[in-house]
Amino acid sequence: MSRQTTIKLPPALDLSSLSPSVASPLKSRGRSASIVKVEEVGDRSVEEILDRSAYVNINANWVNAKGAWLIHIVLIVFGKIIIDTMPGMTQQISWTMVNLLYLALSYLMFHWVTGIPFENDLHGGAYDDLTLWEQIDEGAQYTPAKKWLFTVPIGLFLASTHYTNYNPWLFAMNVTALVLVLIPKLPQLHRQRLRFLAESASEITTPLTPSFSGSGRSTPIFEKLTPDETVAADTHFR
Repeated sequence: MSRQTTIKLPPALDLSSLSPSVASPLKSRGRSASIVKVEEVGDRSVEEILDRSAYVNINANWVNAKGAWLIHIVLIVFGKIIIDTMPGMTQQISWTMVNLLYLALSYLMFHWVTGIPFENDLHGGAYDDLTLWEQIDEGAQYTPAKKWLFTVPIGLFLASTHYTNYNPWLFAMNVTALVLVLIPKLPQLHRQRLRFLAESASEITTPLTPSFSGSGRSTPIFEKLTPDETVAADTHFR
């Protein structure tokens, strides 16, 4: 006489008794409540610190070399001489162009381009999210190099304002460019990025999966029958 077993499956999962947040399988994707979002970049883990200290960062170390401070003055004077050679150039326009060009190149170089353009594999990509200004002196604030780089745009702005005879329109252009260059240099904005119209993280929840006892696999549960139930099952299937 062959013995038969009965397979009893667990009852179906009732989602009506769950909370609305769990019972709903999907949720629509929402936008951030604010237009501007501030995010911090650059990992400060032990691994990132070790990668940065493994080799000298030649991409930012040059600002402390001999002649690195003087090169700013040389470039400003050289640019002023070239612009003055243009026909019909006045001193007001010349000083304004020198100031705007220097500030634009300074912003592009120190606050726009991120990472290291060469030998990046030496640091394991630890500087990929950092600008040149954030790499200088390993991010330390109020160092001599950073004080000098903060002072040069202000001095050039004062000179351009003086030689433009305090023209209100030229002054507005020069001071706007100066503010846009000095703000990223502030310690409060170190490693901070402004994101405009950035969407918030996805709020989609994963569907609820029924759980089973035992090993956790989605397999039926076999119950062992008593001798009387086994005899009744054998009689039934004969």
